[in-house]
Amino acid sequence: MTRPDSSMARASKEFLYGLNPAFEALFAGRRNILGAYLNEATAGSGRLSKLASKLTENNIPIEFTDKGRLQQLCGSREHQGIVLRTSLYPYTPHGELFTANRVLLLDNVEDPQNVGAILRSAEVFGFHECLLPIKGVPEIYPSVVKVSAGAVEHMRIARDCAANRYAQIALEKGYHIAALDAKGTADLRTFAAQPPEKLLLVIGGEDRGVGQYILNSAQTLLRLDQFGRINSLNASVAAGIAMFALSRAG
Repeated sequence: MTRPDSSMARASKEFLYGLNPAFEALFAGRRNILGAYLNEATAGSGRLSKLASKLTENNIPIEFTDKGRLQQLCGSREHQGIVLRTSLYPYTPHGELFTANRVLLLDNVEDPQNVGAILRSAEVFGFHECLLPIKGVPEIYPSVVKVSAGAVEHMRIARDCAANRYAQIALEKGYHIAALDAKGTADLRTFAAQPPEKLLLVIGGEDRGVGQYILNSAQTLLRLDQFGRINSLNASVAAGIAMFALSRAG
């Protein structure tokens, strides 16, 4: 008799960790939460106590354990006393995202920390739809969820095309493509004063930046004017500034 492939079974589940991700996963209600593991030494105090109550209200089984076991489950010391066993992140087909007036595309953003930080700002500043290419950008791993403070649980994120294909589709659907680029010719503040009705904002990584095809396809290459001695900003900081400016304009 052939045994079931246990690795395939595990691939349909993951371990989400951290207080904010746990709360937001509960509030968003988009994942199937199969169980919770709490640090028995701290479960009765602070936000962990409140979280335990919410888990109980939602009939989610709780196992009390020690911090070593929590670290083993999630592979991180940043668990803050809570690990959830959940279904995988629920991606949205890209076609559903192009119903929004503002869409974010990440291109060549290879650092999971930057991805999580950018998505946290995106949720705050109203870019609730985000396109991730199938190559060159990390998936929405639990580590990305943690850095985003759980913001991704409330976003619609697609990961089913190459970055260039997303750009092609956006153009076909009448979106104005604006890419953030260190050599951009358009000042962000001027652009934000009269933004297009349908906007695809493209953010590139710190090493490779936005790909050449998208730079050639974009109607606007945005720059952030700088007045210091260093020549660049962290990708997540630059993205946050751009989304803030465009959210004020909206």
